[in-house]
Formats: sequence, C-alpha cells, structure tokens
Amino acid sequence: MNTIRLGYVGAGYLAQRVHLPNLANLEGVELAALAEVRPKLGELVRARFGIPKLYADHKALAADATLDGVCLSGHFAGQGEIARELLEAGKHVFMEKPMAVSVAQAERILAAEKKSGKRLMVGYMKRYDAGNLAVKWYLDHYRQNGELGGLTYVRQHGFCGDWIAGLDTPFIQTDEKMPPAPGLTLKPGWMPDAFYDRYVGYLQQYTHNVNLVRWFLDAGEKVTVRHVDLDQEKGMAGVSILEVAGVQCVLESGWVDHHAWDEHTQLYFHKGWVRTQAPPLLMRNACASVEVYRKGEGHVTSETFPAGGWTWSYKEEMKHFAECLRTGSPFRSPGSDALHDVRTLEEIYRQYIAAQAA
Repeated sequence: MNTIRLGYVGAGYLAQRVHLPNLANLEGVELAALAEVRPKLGELVRARFGIPKLYADHKALAADATLDGVCLSGHFAGQGEIARELLEAGKHVFMEKPMAVSVAQAERILAAEKKSGKRLMVGYMKRYDAGNLAVKWYLDHYRQNGELGGLTYVRQHGFCGDWIAGLDTPFIQTDEKMPPAPGLTLKPGWMPDAFYDRYVGYLQQYTHNVNLVRWFLDAGEKVTVRHVDLDQEKGMAGVSILEVAGVQCVLESGWVDHHAWDEHTQLYFHKGWVRTQAPPLLMRNACASVEVYRKGEGHVTSETFPAGGWTWSYKEEMKHFAECLRTGSPFRSPGSDALHDVRTLEEIYRQYIAAQAA
C-alpha cells in the first residue's frame, strides 16, 4: 500500500483540534471517510477537512471496504466498545486512551482483535515524543553498560496544569445532543457506583504515567501496586507506590492551577539520573526535555535536544499507525500491552476504595 486510506469515527474536541488536522496533513495518508452521529456537526467537519464520505455512525463506516484502517476518539468508556465493533467488522483500529474502563472490557476488546486477525493501537502519545524516545535510549544505554550503577527508583510527578497551551485550531459546535454514554454498565463489577466518576477521572489522566514508566523499563505486565494513599473527597491527589519490573516507582498525582504543564519523570541510578519534563499536551511541535546527571571523574549534568527535533507526539503517533499498516511492523503501543495499564489502574482504585471503607 503506497497510500493509506483511513476513516475517522467522531468529530469532537480531540478529533477537530488534534487528530483530523494531523491526518489531513500526513504524506501518504488519505483521510477518506468520517463517521459522526450528529449529522449537522458531521457535515460541517467533513466539509472543513475536505473528507469525501460522511457516515451516520461507526457501523456504517465499518462497511466501507475501501478503508485500510479506522481511527477513533470518543467517550472514555464508549470508545472501547466502538473499537471492539470495528475490529469485529475487520478493520485495523487506532483508538485514544484509555483502551477500557475495566479489565473485563479490555479483555473483550482483545478477544475481538484476536478473532478478527486485525490489529489495535492505543494512543499513548508519550511513547512517540522525541524527548521520551531519547530518554528511553539513555536508560537502555546506562542499564546495559552499568556506568551509573543499578536503577534504584522512579519518581513520576503529575500535577497537570494548562494542557491546551493556547491551541487555536478552530472548533465547530452545534446544538445537537450526544447519545448517552454507556457509563456504569462498563465499570469494574466489584466497584460501587459512587466511586465510578472519581475512578474514570484518575484513570484517564494517570494511565499515561503508568504506561510511560512500563515502556521505559520494558516492564510488560510486571507491575505490582504496593500502596495507595489518595484524598477522600476526589480520589485524585496523593501517592500510589508501584513496583515496576522490580524497581520502586512513586506516582504523585494532583492538580495545580498552572500556566504550563507540571509533569516529569525522573529515573534514579546509584550514580546519576535521567529526567524528562513533559510539555503541555496540546502544544504543537514541542517535545519533552531531557536531562542526564552522571557522577564520574566529575559531576556532569547535561541537557539534550532530541534528534527528532521540533515534532508533535500526536502527529508522530499517527505517522506510526499509518506506517505500520503500510509495512506490517508491530505497533509501539498495541492493545495487548495497554491491558496492563487497565489492570494496574483498576488495582490502584481497588486499594483506594478499600482504604475508604476501613
């Protein structure tokens, strides 16, 4: 396939401001179809991006045999059900995170992937950030050569802030109502209804952090939740202590009214560290910063500008999806790997809820 023909499901915030503009400007990609349940909005967005076909819903789009793959973004719980049905219809799928709001839902999605023979990629855009790719290289390098000694500790700090950072891409809205989201019908079976909204708020934000550190450490499913201490009112601010591939990791979560984005990951060795500071999520062509400290003959702290240059992780992940469809190469963030994030986040909240009941 020289040109990859893609459909897109959804015409909401991320679709209009991030994914559709990126797809429309990717070389070797044709944005061939759009599905949107709100007909007026669908037509306005279709016309804005010059998309040839508009479908009333994802099922109608899935019947289009000319498409090589489908991308989608939607409600945190509902998008997983759409992804499952697209896989069952025989489509390769890119979906936004989180893949699912429960392990049971995630397993149903992966069962559909396996049965269909098609592939699912999950939008963990931090794995496509040029700065984080550089951090991954440094980590692998120092873990292999032993120059900094053993890896001892990981600190992940995520207090959020201004994630939009002045993004001015036009956003079209209409007075049409969305269909109700599935919500409680897909929550973990053990979870009391009263905790679901808090859980989804924590899940959709910190699934990124869990996924990133697992990737940095090549951890796969090797994650254990050791202790959880989150605030009683919102279940958001506090600490979660994990063991990731044998390394202690502390996830600090919360919120601050901040003009930028307060998130960093610092990975400590016996004789140094590697640190990455995330940019605001929707800041175009900005990548994570990279800092390396080494204790040797001297004490050297260096900052590295990533080899990938001024790139946007959201655009890089879409390039990756199209290229993997073109070549058959494996996804860097496949659905099978994302299952471990869902399992970890569900366990964090299981322990949080248990502590509230004690």
